[in-house]
Amino acid sequence: MKRRHFLQKAATGLAGLGVAQHVSANELSEANQISPAYVTQEENKVSLFSGLVKEPIKVVLAADTHLWRNDERGDPYRQYSDRMAKAYNQTVHFKTGEPTHPEKAFEETVRLAVESEADVLALPGDIFSWPSEAAIEWAYDLLEKTGIPYIYVAGNHDWHYEGMAGNLEELRATWIGKRLLPLYQGRNPLIAAYDIKGVRFLAIDNSTYQISTGQLEFFRQQVQTGLPLVLLVHIPFYAPGKSVGFGCGHPDWGAATDRNFEIERRPKWPVEGHTTATMDFYYEVFNAPNLLAVFAGHIHRSSFEQINGTPQFVADDNASGGFLDITISPLAKRDADLLTRR
Repeated sequence: MKRRHFLQKAATGLAGLGVAQHVSANELSEANQISPAYVTQEENKVSLFSGLVKEPIKVVLAADTHLWRNDERGDPYRQYSDRMAKAYNQTVHFKTGEPTHPEKAFEETVRLAVESEADVLALPGDIFSWPSEAAIEWAYDLLEKTGIPYIYVAGNHDWHYEGMAGNLEELRATWIGKRLLPLYQGRNPLIAAYDIKGVRFLAIDNSTYQISTGQLEFFRQQVQTGLPLVLLVHIPFYAPGKSVGFGCGHPDWGAATDRNFEIERRPKWPVEGHTTATMDFYYEVFNAPNLLAVFAGHIHRSSFEQINGTPQFVADDNASGGFLDITISPLAKRDADLLTRR
């Protein structure tokens, strides 16, 4: 893709916002009834059945590709990208055990999504190891060429130049605006809504481990629509028994438990821990009656949690070819009756 066209696409996206659709009070009341649901998983194939869903939706979930392509434009930033440039040059395929690498893995995942006629390719972050212009343009060109519908939300590495001065929120805003913006397809990078076959997919950026008051309010508004929701975030949410680094919303998250700030050359997590908005967000996510599931990445291994009845699916790292093949389907009446009979 020509650089001028890429930058024009970036500029177009600056004003984009996800717009909530509102429904009547009766529709909201009906939708907010707790609906019986089933979740099954075999290896990396997931099936989710819900009475809130009207027709099947096929999702390919891929995170943590860590593309590291670079060119002369990256020369002024090599002091900030050197460590991550060496991190994923060669990987081992998550199924076959054969040697692979991130670009091959990403191409294969995109091809799978196209050939299987997926309704959406969900990309919740760390598709890049740093905000490399060459890597971002390569991935964007591939996605545009294949025409697969996709949803992208940033991970902590996508916008992070290790050791660069500044607080995380400012650095995120800078490098999303300068490099990543075309991937958002005209929507707000921190909060966006995508409607697919009657289900609303929410992309909310928690790549700093924190949630802002604006993001919290956006989520509240989406719950009030009564639509069935799926939430995409990069960092999965804390569940009992998981480590501090695993999840957003961990009660012990903060400066005292930050073990990687020196390696990643970033500011230490705050002494006071999570913001009130982050913890309120955690509560409201797992008490939202119309939230079907959470999709995430970050931890480089497949994981499944059920938090207050809501399933959370975390994909294995796509740098090693990992992905989740997810189908969201209507729940048959006979299956619903198994859970509602008296």
